[in-house]
Amino acid sequence: MSEVRAGERIAKFLARAGVASRREAERLIEAGIVTVDGAVLTTPGFKVLPGMDVRVDGTRVKEKAPPRLWRFHKPGGLVTTHKDPQGRPTVFEAVADRLPRVVSVGRLDLTTEGLLLLTNDGALARHLELPSTGWVRRYRVRAFGRTDEQALDALKAGVEIEGVRYKPIRAEIDKAQGGNVWLTVAITEGKNREVRKVMDHLGLKVNRLIRTGYGPFLLGAMEPGAIEEVPTKQLREQLGRKICEEIGL
Repeated sequence: MSEVRAGERIAKFLARAGVASRREAERLIEAGIVTVDGAVLTTPGFKVLPGMDVRVDGTRVKEKAPPRLWRFHKPGGLVTTHKDPQGRPTVFEAVADRLPRVVSVGRLDLTTEGLLLLTNDGALARHLELPSTGWVRRYRVRAFGRTDEQALDALKAGVEIEGVRYKPIRAEIDKAQGGNVWLTVAITEGKNREVRKVMDHLGLKVNRLIRTGYGPFLLGAMEPGAIEEVPTKQLREQLGRKICEEIGL
């Protein structure tokens, strides 16, 4: 195990080791599957010292690997979580035989398809999730109902729905097909079920949602279930020197 600074908090230690984001690390601790020197950890406030035997679900946390990022074309029907209480198939089970242990950059709902970024580095995941990056999330949306350009243009000023304020959203009509309409939607926050809630606000019932882009990373022609690694050079160019130094890239 690589040396760590004295008294490094367990959540940060696990994130730096690429096991999970800090938030996900806290959930792992709550689940009772994190041990230190054989004892089950009960608090995220625990501080790890050099030489301690830290394990997650019985697997020892190894020396930190270089940060890596993959594009995954998530099919519908997969849950973006490591363990699902309802026993539904998960994203991480689907990629387990092809990737090292990874965490996702944000989440996609059970029925949402398309681009999901996966990384072996919790710090990288946390950075890519931040709204402050300004990266646009792009979607193709099929929804039952009708809308018009005037209603969609109004979203450019942002919208408040049930007390939640959403930042400016860009949406365009691609085509009408039977009782459905296809749209292209771009958001910058990625709040919980944001696209579905905004479409519902417009009187549209989403019946298919596909994420096609996350910042500079695109789904392209990837087939459902396919995985492609983002070249390190491209990742460095997109992150910039400061962030690369912070995460050790």
